[in-house]
Amino acid sequence: MPVPTEQLKLQIVNAATGKTLGTKAAPGADGALVVRDVPDGGPSPQQWQLTPVRAAQGEQAYVIRNAADGKVLDNPAAADRGVRQWDATAGKKNQHWRVIAIQGEAGLYFIEDATDGAVLDLAAPGDEDTRVVLSEYDDSAETQRWRFVTAKPERTSDPALRWAPLSHWTSRQSWRLARSTALRPAPDASPSFSNMLLVLEQFGSDQAAGGWKNDGPNCSPGGRQGWWAGLGARFVADPTGAGRADIVGLKPAKGAVTSSSRGDGTFDEAERVLHPPAPAASPADLWTLVDTTGGGRRDVVVLAADGVRVSSQDEDGKFKPAGGKLALEAFGHGQQAGGWLADKHPRFLVDTTGDGRADIVGCHDDGVWISLQDEEGTFTPLTDEPALRAFGHNEKAGGWLADKHPRFLVDTTGDGRADIVGCHDDGVWISLQDEEGTFAEPLYILDEFGVDQGWNSVEDHPRFLLATTGGGAADIIGFGPQGVVVARGRGNGSFEPSQLVLNDFGRAQGWTSKRHLRFLADVTGDGTPDIVGFGDEGVWVSHNRGDGRFEQAQLVCRGFGYSDDAGAWRVDRHPRFLADITGDGRVDIIGFGGPGVYVARNLYRRFRTR
Repeated sequence: MPVPTEQLKLQIVNAATGKTLGTKAAPGADGALVVRDVPDGGPSPQQWQLTPVRAAQGEQAYVIRNAADGKVLDNPAAADRGVRQWDATAGKKNQHWRVIAIQGEAGLYFIEDATDGAVLDLAAPGDEDTRVVLSEYDDSAETQRWRFVTAKPERTSDPALRWAPLSHWTSRQSWRLARSTALRPAPDASPSFSNMLLVLEQFGSDQAAGGWKNDGPNCSPGGRQGWWAGLGARFVADPTGAGRADIVGLKPAKGAVTSSSRGDGTFDEAERVLHPPAPAASPADLWTLVDTTGGGRRDVVVLAADGVRVSSQDEDGKFKPAGGKLALEAFGHGQQAGGWLADKHPRFLVDTTGDGRADIVGCHDDGVWISLQDEEGTFTPLTDEPALRAFGHNEKAGGWLADKHPRFLVDTTGDGRADIVGCHDDGVWISLQDEEGTFAEPLYILDEFGVDQGWNSVEDHPRFLLATTGGGAADIIGFGPQGVVVARGRGNGSFEPSQLVLNDFGRAQGWTSKRHLRFLADVTGDGTPDIVGFGDEGVWVSHNRGDGRFEQAQLVCRGFGYSDDAGAWRVDRHPRFLADITGDGRVDIIGFGGPGVYVARNLYRRFRTR
């Protein structure tokens, strides 16, 4: 587990004994520290907070502070090498500690005195309390290994609202907002979202609503880079650039069909064909809607059997040609186009050069292949060799697996060119792109976010690369085993050591990929991403404080969740998204349930006072 940030309270547990760090059962004037068992029904284990400081030579160190009384871990340099808690003194070097991850043992650390290099250890075990002392480093000593256990998240709620139907003598139907019972309300909070409302009896999994079923890969609910959708998928997009998202679904016989947003949180009941299928459409085809030219209008791009097909959108909002023009005989699932498979070979549409036009990048068996788009909108044929013999499926190219090793194309240096970042078994690797468009050999830069650190799969532990502060460099954000982990980007292609910034949304707090969705979106409109999770009780949001740190999560909508009380939504049948469907600049919640399309309006601007 990464080192938790200072706002998180945690227990410090000795790995050899399983006992927690604290003061003696009968505290004395010496402030001596021990480890001991905490019986059920007894006093709660003591909790600590880690505040980062700079040790000698600018090395990262921490002040380890008791969360209850504010005293800190202190080395009094006593003859018995005993460690105590004492009043904090600014700049006092014997109160500075290094936290060193143990290689190959995920979640275990040495806690080292920053002045002399001795590490926290245990004296000879006693019947009850065991004294904590400093000892010389011994790699084989289990008593020198420590584990951090974060406190349970503090669960609160916005005052939840529900839609209450009203009847009129004219038979017109309308609704009003009424308060709904929820968890303990957050102090001084006003509602963020309304409760969910069924706005369209189409695009649902029930037969009466169309009997929609995903027959192929579904697009990422967070709209992550490189998303593609298969037949039966439903999602929301703004095809015309009008500033509000419409509903789009992929029907086997009709192609892409849509229901336009009316701008008030509802959608047209008339379903129209947005883009008909190619003459030889296949269930293995993958679709996306993306602005490939930088003109402000999205195009339909299909990864078909014979390659990449593109239909551009004209001024009337129509896509031409109807079946898609073969733009590149590559990146397709047919052998004539390279035999690219959805479960092995990720493909991206991303501007790699900074010219405003989307290029096509794919990771095949033997490495990374790129087709650049020129000023005429033409994609260049592939070369005889991959652009980089790395990040590929075969062992010679790194043995990257689509279900375990996410890959991203993101500008990490601020030069306008996309770099390749990937999370492998051992951690994070990066290949920087130079001014000539050449990708350098990958460098290993961070021992986190990999399988060896407990990040077992892409589904269980989603990872993102984007800036968590306004105008900052791209950071790595992931939903790890213990919660939300962030590694701050330095703006030069490297990242700071990862930190656990929120004790929520992780497996330790009960979040699983088979039941829950988690992603990042700007809920408040302040330009920084917030954390959004569709949990058991409904939708949880952890607001970004503006500096890349996150508040404790609040329940903002008692709907769209896994439990029966929250609608019994299922990941494999009920896609859910955050998108602006009204054009007011803030994302709403849209879900495709059994009876049709549900919406919860974003009320942040109208009601919030803090």
